Amino acid sequence: MVPSMRALSFLMLAAAGVSLSGCLGTVADVVTAPVKIGSKAVDLATTSQSEADEKRGREIRKREEKLGKLERRYGKELRKCQDGDRKACGDAQVTYREMQDLIPALLVEPDTDG
Repeated sequence: MVPSMRALSFLMLAAAGVSLSGCLGTVADVVTAPVKIGSKAVDLATTSQSEADEKRGREIRKREEKLGKLERRYGKELRKCQDGDRKACGDAQVTYREMQDLIPALLVEPDTDG
């Protein structure tokens, strides 16, 4: 009993399907890998709005902390200056200029382009 050509084709097709079924998943993974890698790179390269807000908040807090330290230092230097310490008077002027330079940076939002 010789199988017909049609039955033989069907058996070969079924055997090929079974043997290739494991490969199809791998082929799909290989085909979609560049898309997955590309989207991951874009995700890593972009900053979400909440991340940008957090960064901006940290920068503002750092400036406020620095201004607070300068104000305390300026107060100490000013008291020493009023007690007759000439060096403290010069130091107070330098500290005051630093404070004046920092204040506008607190009023303007930092640049978020970089």
